[in-house]
Amino acid sequence: MAQKITALKVQKRNPNRVNVYLDGEYAFGLSRTAAGWLHVGQILDEEKIETLKAQNNKEAAFQQALRLLSFRPRSVAEVRKKLVEKGIDEEFVDAVLERLSDDGYLGDQSFAEEWVENRSTFRPRSRRMLHYELKQKGVAEEHIQNALASIKDEPDLAHQAAIRYAERLADQDWESFRKRLGAFLGRRGFSYGTVAPVVKQVWEELHSSEQSS
Repeated sequence: MAQKITALKVQKRNPNRVNVYLDGEYAFGLSRTAAGWLHVGQILDEEKIETLKAQNNKEAAFQQALRLLSFRPRSVAEVRKKLVEKGIDEEFVDAVLERLSDDGYLGDQSFAEEWVENRSTFRPRSRRMLHYELKQKGVAEEHIQNALASIKDEPDLAHQAAIRYAERLADQDWESFRKRLGAFLGRRGFSYGTVAPVVKQVWEELHSSEQSS
């Protein structure tokens, strides 16, 4: 059934979008660009109305995806899952993911590289743990391996992680220090072969600095 546009109102919270009213009632919102060819009094047939509503839904899905990415980087699989959970149609989800990728907002290779760099800098963990985390986020093996190729050797990562945690254990005796720091590094995914020498090294470094002071 054809309907008449009775009002076009710029949204107060988002001046880049316009609310469209048909036959006196709110119908849907559009970007100002998309609404640029509309005018009050214009008659829209049912097919055109459905097309505009679909366009509105697609744009709403895109904005939701951008909000998700504003909190932290996410993999393609994560964004897809979140949008589906919000009840967005799969067809719109695919279109949104493609647009995000084309616009440079989304990409698993860059996500994996940023994830590895961030973890290695602020919360070091083993290559095995990093691999597991990225796999859990739906990142393809090829992207994971490319990202892992840039990180330090395991002993360096373990040492970096151990130094920070060891400060909490400064008053512990050797046995408690060894167990607690070893368990911490184990939770970060490091093997015993890597953990044992690193724990000893950090113990010696910690007590050497105490003696020199």
